[in-house]
Amino acid sequence: MNYIFFFLIVISIVIGAINGKLQEVCNAVMSGAELSVKVAFSLIGIMAFWLGMMKIAQKSGMIDFLSKILKPVTKILFNEIPPQSPAVGDIAMNFTANAFGLSNAATPFGIKAMEELQKENKDKTSASNSMCLFLGMNTAGFQLIPTTVLAVLISIGYKNPTEIIAPTLLVTIIAFTFAVVLSKVLQRIWKGQTINSSLTDGENNRPGGEE
Repeated sequence: MNYIFFFLIVISIVIGAINGKLQEVCNAVMSGAELSVKVAFSLIGIMAFWLGMMKIAQKSGMIDFLSKILKPVTKILFNEIPPQSPAVGDIAMNFTANAFGLSNAATPFGIKAMEELQKENKDKTSASNSMCLFLGMNTAGFQLIPTTVLAVLISIGYKNPTEIIAPTLLVTIIAFTFAVVLSKVLQRIWKGQTINSSLTDGENNRPGGEE
């Protein structure tokens, strides 16, 4: 990632110099740096507010209640792990936090869920189907309330930041559904390939078989 950013900076300076707009590039760098500081400080306030609300929800038991509602769905999606596995609750908690746009609060639950899924993983050298599905769900990033994006829009003075809630919800639902469906389809394809490969290896290792 450092190399990519370095490449982008160098290319911007070179193209700016070729076009005689090096001063504009320098001005953009300074204004962008100033804006990033303003956005960062505005995010502190909104994230502190929502993380505080998340803490209150945890203390009041609302998050546990939502997690219990999501557990049946979690058990269906992650049917390869035992229903009593601690990973089920951690996945539900992670999903709930992500749904409210609290990625910082969701991270500890995500790490804990991955650790529990690794314990259930039979092959410790590669990711299990459940781990891949969980990663796909997190990458899709289903959100009911895009808290971080709202904070950024408010910080730059956007007049109606809440208008992104409906489009964001629609897009994240589509992305989340596609991630789950694709993961399940690839699981079946890969499982089929693994079974065929195992059968072929078994036949080749029989006495008189091909070598």
